[in-house]
Amino acid sequence: MSDQPATRRRAGMGTARLEAFTDGVVAIIITIMVLELKVPSGGDLRDLAGSAPVLFAYALSFVNVGLYWNNHHHMLHATDRIDGRVLWANLFLLFWLSLVPFVIRWQDDTGFAPGATAAYGIVLGLAAVGYQMTERAIVACNGPQSAVARAVGRDWKGRGSIAIYAAAVPLSYVSRRIAIALYVAVVAIWLVPDRRIARQFE
Repeated sequence: MSDQPATRRRAGMGTARLEAFTDGVVAIIITIMVLELKVPSGGDLRDLAGSAPVLFAYALSFVNVGLYWNNHHHMLHATDRIDGRVLWANLFLLFWLSLVPFVIRWQDDTGFAPGATAAYGIVLGLAAVGYQMTERAIVACNGPQSAVARAVGRDWKGRGSIAIYAAAVPLSYVSRRIAIALYVAVVAIWLVPDRRIARQFE
């Protein structure tokens, strides 16, 4: 009986608490994002025109956070166990996602200034790094033949996203439109259905 807890520790922990914690944090992030939206001063639909840029930033960010939540859910569903490395990598991911409402507010207050636009890319780029770290920590914990390892492979999609963010940040000081177009491109890449993990179960 005394050996069972040690055996469980060596084998790793279950994923239920990590998934529940991540779901809660993501729900709070989305709630804060919508609470940060400013209500137009007028009562006509034309008064929404002044809020269009921040509404666009909110919609883009909502989809971004939703994509992280969706992919995170599927990844954990394919994961047998986690360890301390996974927990810390996941916290790194959640830290940067929690800053999304902050950079949206900064963009709104500064009229999408180059620095605020660059900061948006830095936050999303480091969130992408955090997701990669979580993914790799899960693979390390579950082994190279695990479902997650077989599904993600070298994950060129994830690495490509980080490269696009890295290019978009300095481009924010050259052309904000190009930088924002690159942020949208990353979302478009991930909106394409990715059935790699689903195929592992099939």
